[in-house]
Formats: sequence, C-alpha cells, structure tokens
Amino acid sequence: MTSPRWSTAVFDLDGTLADTIHLIVESYQHAFRTILGHEEDPTVIRSWIGRPLIGAFRDHSPEHADELYATYLQWNADNTERLIRGYDGVREVLADLGSAGVHVGVATSKRRESAQQAMDILGLSEHVEVLVAMEDTDKHKPDPTPLLLALERMGRSGTGAVYVGDAVVDVLAGKAAGMDTVAVTWGAGEPDALHGVRPSVVVSTADELRAALLGA
Repeated sequence: MTSPRWSTAVFDLDGTLADTIHLIVESYQHAFRTILGHEEDPTVIRSWIGRPLIGAFRDHSPEHADELYATYLQWNADNTERLIRGYDGVREVLADLGSAGVHVGVATSKRRESAQQAMDILGLSEHVEVLVAMEDTDKHKPDPTPLLLALERMGRSGTGAVYVGDAVVDVLAGKAAGMDTVAVTWGAGEPDALHGVRPSVVVSTADELRAALLGA
C-alpha cells in the first residue's frame, strides 16, 4: 500500500456507503400512496436522493409536505433494518483508510437518527470520526456548508481532503468546499451526469475506490 492520496476523506452516506436506494424509493412511494393516493416515477424519486427530505416534499406537494414527511419517516425507520444493504468492500475501504491514518468523516443530508441507524446496522460507525447530518446545518448540498463543518469538526482543511459521493450535488458541494472529489457509480447518480460535472475521479467498484484513495 502506498501513502494515501488524501489525508482526509469525507463521504456521502446514501448510495455511497449504504445501499439505501431501494429503501428510500419505497419510503417515498409509501408516503405518496398513503397521503396522495398514487405513486411517483421512481426515476424522479432517485433524482431527489442527496437532498433533505422535507425540501423534496415541499417542492413536490407543498400543501401535504408535513404529512408526507412524517409518513415517510415512520415507514423508513420501521423498514430500515429489513431493506438496507451494504456495498461489497466499502466497509473494508473505510477500515483501510483508518489504518493508513486518513481522517474519515460523513456529511449527509439524512437526519442524524436515520444516518446513525444506517451506519450502526452496516458496521460503519467505528470507522467514522465525525457525522454531519441534516440538522447540523441550515444549508445543504450542493452548498458546501455540511462538508466544511465536517472538516472543521475534524480539525482539517479542504487542502488534502476529498469528498466521495454518488450524486451530482456531491461533486458540486465538494468542489465548492475546495476539496477534490470522487464520484461512485453504484448509487443513485447517472454515470453520464457524474462525468459531466467533472469529478477528480470516477470509480465503479470498491476496489477502484481503494485504489483511488490509497493507491492499492
């Protein structure tokens, strides 16, 4: 193993470290069926992943946003353990980063309770120094504020730091924070769209992620 390319790595959670895509889509659909009586195009729902939930609901159906949000949260919490999955090799990459002395954080638009639940179930929490969640900032990706807060809480700067995510908003937020960016193609983002915002690196497997971050 060579020396790490970056001394600090901050990760998105949904679609990057945790395979919650099916869980998220089904949670949205349950809320829409329950409150509005119909489902939404799954492709549209996938495009919302990475944004705070309440913002997506307010844009989609302002008058029912609070009901949709509450219904989503309850169903999501009740079904997370059943539907969440890990991505092969990703937890091991986090462990290897820690062993190499890399500072590891998570900056997500997910609520803290939901994010912590997901990380605990998948065995990720022990490898993460700092979790910045939706409640921690007023601004959210593609704004860089959550990423900058994660760096601040780790005592790190954007120099020598990378943000890893699966969505266009992740790459945009990383760039705005002055960080390098790695886009992963196994989440909700479309590969063409990810390439279009020109991240530093695009990877499609955990082995490629390890090579990008650790040179091994």
